[in-house]
Amino acid sequence: MKAVVLGTLASLGLALAAIGVLDHCGEVFAQQLPPSPAVKTGSQLIVVPAPAAGNVQLLTVIDPRLCVMSVYRIDLTTGKIALCSVRNMRWDLQMMYLNNEDPLPQEIRALLQQR
Repeated sequence: MKAVVLGTLASLGLALAAIGVLDHCGEVFAQQLPPSPAVKTGSQLIVVPAPAAGNVQLLTVIDPRLCVMSVYRIDLTTGKIALCSVRNMRWDLQMMYLNNEDPLPQEIRALLQQR
């Protein structure tokens, strides 16, 4: 369950980060979408909470200016906060594809250009 929640949170965080860093990280391949109502935005940071699972809350913090995403684990019984991971997304957001199944985008383009 914890892995599913973290995976979902990381995916959501990357998607939201793509939206937040479009103006700051050069050319990226994502469309701008309005922020979700669950997203809390301040002057510079984007904060995305995950639903609490048991006594644990996960919190993703995105800094669009630095193109960095951090995930924190909050123990709701003790109040302790632990940094779980940090990632610079600058190069991630400039990728055309990753972990796609066949046909790959360039294969589809080649087939369409043959017509």
